[in-house]
Amino acid sequence: MNINATLLAQTIMFALFVWFCMKFVWTPIIAALDARRKQIADGLAEAERAKLDLELASKRTSCRTTQTGRTLWFAREAKEKAGDIVANSEKRASEIVEEAKTQAKVEGSRILAGAKAEIDQEVFRAKEHLRTQVSAIALAGASKILGREIDAKAHSDLLDKLVAEI
Repeated sequence: MNINATLLAQTIMFALFVWFCMKFVWTPIIAALDARRKQIADGLAEAERAKLDLELASKRTSCRTTQTGRTLWFAREAKEKAGDIVANSEKRASEIVEEAKTQAKVEGSRILAGAKAEIDQEVFRAKEHLRTQVSAIALAGASKILGREIDAKAHSDLLDKLVAEI
């Protein structure tokens, strides 16, 4: 068993695994993250627009007063409505952020579980490969030992040769 060949094979398999992840796993994740980022940005922009609308409504209501200095009833209602819009948009923006975080965590755990399963599979394959190699070596040693007559010196010489070959 040549350790250089094993390391080369493992390096090639790792490179293939990285290529596979970059080609088929990374692209959908980035697309999903970009979509969520856009959705969050839209929600924050909506909240900002609602704040500006509230400020404009506030300025307009301060201009619309009666001669006695009291604000008209519709200005007060508009101010309350603008406040509700701002509160709702801020609430929706925070919900979108939390939803995106939750979905990202779920996606990350799914990818991690898949990678762990693939690693376990590779470990199992490597163990099976080593078992077959060990059994082949044991059979080769036994056949060399049994191929000669029973002699302790000959057996020790054959075991020394076998160890030297390995």
